[in-house]
Amino acid sequence: MPDNQTITYPAPEGSALNSDFTVKVRTPAGKWQHVATYLVKVDQVLGTSHSPQNSSLAYFDFSGKVDVSIAFNRGGIRSARIRPLSFGITPKVNGNTMIFSLSEPRNLSVEINGDIFHNLQLFANPIETNRPSFTDTNVIYFGPGIHQLERSRLSVPSGKTVYIAGGAVVRGQLNCSGVENVRILGHGMIYETEPPVRAVRTTNSTNVARSRDGISRGGVAIVNSTNVVISGIIVVPNGNTALMGNSQDVTLKNIKSISSGGNYDGIDVFCSSNIVIEGAFMRNSDDCIAIYGHRRYFYGNVQHILVRDSTLWADVAHPILVGTHGDTPNPDTLEDLQFSNLDILDQMEPQIDYQGCMSLNAGDGNLIRNVRFENIRVEDFREGQLVNLRVFYNHKYNTSPGRGLENIYFKNITYNGSHSEISVIAGYDDAREIKNVVFENLVINGTLITDQMKKPSWYKTSDMARFFVGEHVEGIEFRAPGDAPSTIAPGQ
Repeated sequence: MPDNQTITYPAPEGSALNSDFTVKVRTPAGKWQHVATYLVKVDQVLGTSHSPQNSSLAYFDFSGKVDVSIAFNRGGIRSARIRPLSFGITPKVNGNTMIFSLSEPRNLSVEINGDIFHNLQLFANPIETNRPSFTDTNVIYFGPGIHQLERSRLSVPSGKTVYIAGGAVVRGQLNCSGVENVRILGHGMIYETEPPVRAVRTTNSTNVARSRDGISRGGVAIVNSTNVVISGIIVVPNGNTALMGNSQDVTLKNIKSISSGGNYDGIDVFCSSNIVIEGAFMRNSDDCIAIYGHRRYFYGNVQHILVRDSTLWADVAHPILVGTHGDTPNPDTLEDLQFSNLDILDQMEPQIDYQGCMSLNAGDGNLIRNVRFENIRVEDFREGQLVNLRVFYNHKYNTSPGRGLENIYFKNITYNGSHSEISVIAGYDDAREIKNVVFENLVINGTLITDQMKKPSWYKTSDMARFFVGEHVEGIEFRAPGDAPSTIAPGQ
């Protein structure tokens, strides 16, 4: 592969495009190539109503180094911001055009004049290697162009690879139900433009999960399945981006998603184990990552979930939520969960019960234990809380309180901003407690929060972090880096 290479993909005829931006890329000193810019909707909540806004999406592949030129076609550029801020990308601006360079793949939000709704989501992918052949009988191949799935759904058989090439737009849902050894690959898009089809009613538990009105929703469903890999694709769904239920050994890598409807979660995990989510960019109009026990057709515990190297943006609800739903008659345990190297760009949630960029909410008899958050960078979200750890009984969704939270470890967490409301850590009663919570190297607006920090003698350390620590909480520590570990287990 050449040291510097750039690949772009023309938009298929009939695609929904947006002319707010003109995007071009080139190898250093090479010829500029046009990058197609698609129309996507993002969710702005105005008052109590969803108000989808026209936003933009563009993608390309490269190796080595690439120059990026972005012209803003709606006026001059007074300010330009590229996020996540941790990437440290500062563009050069001249009139209505900015230029910057990349030397590694990045999933970015480009924001002009402070506008986060009519922005550009720009996905700079690595160049694909080992593309499957369209002549392979084990490959379901979608080449460049628009592909409408029959009845808006494709049931993927065991042992098959679904390949969505760059420049391809697949309209409908990919359903992996009761299968094994499936791969969904490529740099194209699943772009659901039509309302989802009504599912056939059945008592078979392998049927894909449905919403309460009986309608199947979402870009990819993985139900009662094993050894499934999804890599590289972009999902613009009517519903969930990806839903996993009673499944094992599932990997989602470099998946990108933008959703704008009510309750359009990003990635939902129910009663599943050995799940890896890495390199994702999730901008969703409900929870970006939600991990639950029992709900609807799914039963059983949750174990070994890893979310890493990703960017989360919740236009509504939580970037990360664990534990709301479970099985009161046969309680579930959700354990060994790890969230690592994440950028959280936003939370916008006026409802106090649903705040928390990192939320562990044990309801329905759930026990949540051995959870680790590490290297999490939280930017100045619009409204919400940094953390919310509760054993609770939410009467809207639960039939009982949870059993507790145990062994929760936060390490290298930073928040810079002014919009965080008071975080909450609270158990339910003496039998349903929160036990053993460690914050190591928690830095809020440049201040390291530790039990040894200088503070008024009558303050608790949690006061300095603006955390409310309620009753039924045992063993909470705030440590500096390198402090001798206590007897509290550090999660996973």
